[in-house]
Amino acid sequence: MYIVRKREYLSALKIILSFIAKDSKNRALNFKSQLDNKINNLINFPYRFKQSKNYDDENVRDMIFKGYTITYLIENDKNRISILDIYKWVDK
Repeated sequence: MYIVRKREYLSALKIILSFIAKDSKNRALNFKSQLDNKINNLINFPYRFKQSKNYDDENVRDMIFKGYTITYLIENDKNRISILDIYKWVDK
């Protein structure tokens, strides 16, 4: 199984990292590194997190990381996990 980061996720992440970097570039880099590690661990336990409330599909999951929700889709037929979006609960 492998991980694909979709364009919407990457765009939202860029905005988040830019915001964090205004305060501290090191914190932004640390945030991204920790987030990447957590996302990469999804390969081991893709069903670890709860089903997304926003989708009626058991393969769409929400991972919580430092107050952000990362929505991802487990695509067993394609042997991949697609990272769809990242947002703060107040944004949606």
